[in-house]
Amino acid sequence: MRPTAAGATRALTLLAVVTAVGLLPWFSGRDPALTVLRARSAEQEPTEEALDAVRQDLGLDAGPLSLLWSWATGLLRGDLGTSWVSGTDVLPSVLSGLQVSLALMGAAFVVAVLLACALVAPVLVRGRRAAGAWAAMLAAVPEFLLATVVLLVCGVWLGWLPTSGWQGPAYMVLPAFALGVPAGGLLGRLVADALPAVLDERWVELWRGAGVSRSLIATAALKRVLPPLVPQFGLAAVGLTGGAVAVETVLAVPGIGRTALGAAKSQDLPLLQGAVLALLLLGPATGALAALLRRRLLGPALRDASLVLPPARPVRTHPAIPAALFTALAVAIGWGLLRDPYAVNTTDRLAAPSWTHPLGTDALGRDVLARLGHGAAPTVGTAAAVCLLSLLVALALGFLPGLAAGVADIANALPPVIVGILVAAAAGPGTGGAALAVALISWPPPAGHAAALVQEVRASAFLTAQRAIGAPPWWILTRHVLPSVAAPVARHALLRLPGIALALASLGFLGLGAQPPAPEWGLLLDESRAYVERAPWAALAPAVALALLAGLAVSGASYTQGRGPRSTRREAGVGV
Repeated sequence: MRPTAAGATRALTLLAVVTAVGLLPWFSGRDPALTVLRARSAEQEPTEEALDAVRQDLGLDAGPLSLLWSWATGLLRGDLGTSWVSGTDVLPSVLSGLQVSLALMGAAFVVAVLLACALVAPVLVRGRRAAGAWAAMLAAVPEFLLATVVLLVCGVWLGWLPTSGWQGPAYMVLPAFALGVPAGGLLGRLVADALPAVLDERWVELWRGAGVSRSLIATAALKRVLPPLVPQFGLAAVGLTGGAVAVETVLAVPGIGRTALGAAKSQDLPLLQGAVLALLLLGPATGALAALLRRRLLGPALRDASLVLPPARPVRTHPAIPAALFTALAVAIGWGLLRDPYAVNTTDRLAAPSWTHPLGTDALGRDVLARLGHGAAPTVGTAAAVCLLSLLVALALGFLPGLAAGVADIANALPPVIVGILVAAAAGPGTGGAALAVALISWPPPAGHAAALVQEVRASAFLTAQRAIGAPPWWILTRHVLPSVAAPVARHALLRLPGIALALASLGFLGLGAQPPAPEWGLLLDESRAYVERAPWAALAPAVALALLAGLAVSGASYTQGRGPRSTRREAGVGV
């Protein structure tokens, strides 16, 4: 697809998303006037006269298209409208929340860079390649899980830092740490995986032989590694947007993500439109800054296309590590499946772990181990279904890369939490809505991988020979192209399974996924927040299960990447 066509597709996709936001109340099938009336006054009787008064006040009687047009024309004048619930101007609320979120994401990015430097330093100084494995483990930790842990340890138990609000620099430490550690793990993993191959290049050996100092070689290696990775850094910064919603919710930070979540739950359309629009603009703005930085770092090398990194070399882990993690997770799930997850016993509420209740009980006296075991199906099972759907979409679009180029760019810029807010506002919260939200944005990475492989296979010499001997196109597609593409893309999709499970858990944690009394892992974390100080085991059980799942994926990926023929190793460099 030509750049102009791709740009037009991006613009149309962004316009479609904004339009969908404007029409959310009518997509949901619920009466917006009734929702607003209940948000304004829960005690007022929803009579037809009261509902008509709300419709006239908000202009709902003019129809959805007229309301959308009025909002769009006001947007051109810098007016985002008036909140349906509070009656105040939306623009100050959006700017206030955006200012808080930008400050938080800036502090988190500083934490991420410092952590990435600490993880990369052993690779530069001593050539140790295990830093990539540690970085991958940190990258797999969900932000809402880390926020809950630091809230419990640093805020509640030790009392070192404030646990909620936004009133000074001290209030920034915990949320910035919770956001920055996974992002720092991702940045450190990208650099640590690319550095060993660069340090093995011929010029490094020549510099060492000439007596060049180790610090100068390290600086030159970083300059060699960083420019091609800058777009991935931009995606990591975009990921902070989605993580900020959960962190702001856990630590009660009045940012733009928490504002959007509250507006979606109350169906405050003008406030939701303004908040989502601000979040949408953060993605393209970050991508543009990353592209500008990359161009500045590369200079003539970008124009001449002369800078190509050698393939990354993932760290192999011992096969006993994924086996041990799988055994621990399987035993916990299997043991929990033998118990009743819905049995309520108020006399045993918040009971400590014992032989009767190995992981304790929750606030209703329900067995935590039972809920953990039965929650594996809605958490991991739904993630597997979304993963399979993403694989099928990726294989289909891999043969039509131009069709989805612009849509994929917008989908990559939308964190799962933001899409979950939109889907929940339209269809209501639930497991199906959360799965749909994650599925809508999980296909671009494997689809891009499939498109690259299709292009490579179609240009190979053996296919030219097949065409020369008169092989029909369908034979070439089904016997040569598809088998060559399907296996690497399937492995790529499988490696994304834990990330999809964590995204579903984060939506459940925010109340956008499975609803009570379902034993979904994210929902278990959300339910245990209110009494985490008295019964931390109720929160630690699903948290450890998610960590084991993430660790299993990381160690399993490290073990399987690089195995098999060289032609099947191309997925090792694809972000997971």
